[in-house]
Amino acid sequence: MAGIYVHIPFCKKRCSYCDFHFSTTFSKYRQDLISAICLELVLRKDELKSEFIETIYFGGGTPSLLTKDELASIMSTIREHYQLADTPEITFEVNPEDAHEANLLTWKKLGINRLSIGLQSFQESDLSWMNRSHTLKQGTDAVRLSQKLGFTNLSIDLIYGLPGLSNEQWMEHLNRAMSLNVQHISSYCLTIEPKTALNDFVAKGKLIRPTEDQQSEQFELLVSTLAHAGFEQYEISNFAKDQKYAKHNSAYWNFSPYLGVGPSAHSFDGQQRRWNVANNTNYYQHVGKNQDWFEVETLTESEKWNEYFLTGLRTKWGILKKNIQKMGGMNSSELPLMDTYLKNEWILEADASFVLTEKGKLQADGIASSFFRVD
Repeated sequence: MAGIYVHIPFCKKRCSYCDFHFSTTFSKYRQDLISAICLELVLRKDELKSEFIETIYFGGGTPSLLTKDELASIMSTIREHYQLADTPEITFEVNPEDAHEANLLTWKKLGINRLSIGLQSFQESDLSWMNRSHTLKQGTDAVRLSQKLGFTNLSIDLIYGLPGLSNEQWMEHLNRAMSLNVQHISSYCLTIEPKTALNDFVAKGKLIRPTEDQQSEQFELLVSTLAHAGFEQYEISNFAKDQKYAKHNSAYWNFSPYLGVGPSAHSFDGQQRRWNVANNTNYYQHVGKNQDWFEVETLTESEKWNEYFLTGLRTKWGILKKNIQKMGGMNSSELPLMDTYLKNEWILEADASFVLTEKGKLQADGIASSFFRVD
């Protein structure tokens, strides 16, 4: 299994919490950048030559800002130069205000079969300080119209641990999310990143940072409420009904190969990581002319081990014993550490794997990092 990630670095506005790579001023070079993405796809077609492409993911930025011709150009390039599975999962990140009928029908016609709609919150005041471009009504309308027009694999994004968000309000958000009858919910704890407007708001006292206890309580409400509604927590922040897992993201967590194209996009082939320059102009001016637009790193055995624990422990599948053995097994300091986690009921040992318990999920990154090795 292999996947392709396409990074579209266009946004109408800068969300106050976002530190992803994007630009709000791109009109003068957008066609050059789309052409560069298509060229990169052609130049790198042999990297996944022996693999069927089972997932394509358009992320950003805001992929839903692409015109019909721009999206068609990228999709036709992929179809021409890569071997696609019979029914690949093709995910498109969507801002609610872009999900009108004409766009939705275009996306469907061009092969998009999974939408990830960025609702983030069901409270207008949150959307305001987040500097989101959509209203609460536009968010719910986007989901309902997508369903009406035949999209049967929908995911929505929600953020918890927001400034001023009470547990009662968070429960209301969850109830509204469940009422939309979507197949998938991704829900992340708010992180306050440096060099963002949100960081400035908190530093100046305009917004109050929630406590770790408040964030933990809302995470526990998230898990229990969605479980009661029939959602399976298959990754720390991701919940699905009827096994409608995000196949593309699951491949990341399971260490499968993927190709990332576009500025700032990352790739992984099992041995090396590669990442493109996080600069739109440098990217489109250098693709196909030299190698100044990307860097490559070969992972050491310790780095492979560390990444496997970091990603694997976040999933319902956990870390597989056979994979641990392939990497040389646990050493004399790691075996007693695992025993401690088992006795504390933070990790559960199954026949073929080790998985986090509900208590362990609250400490997922800390548990994983305790197994990290240094070369």
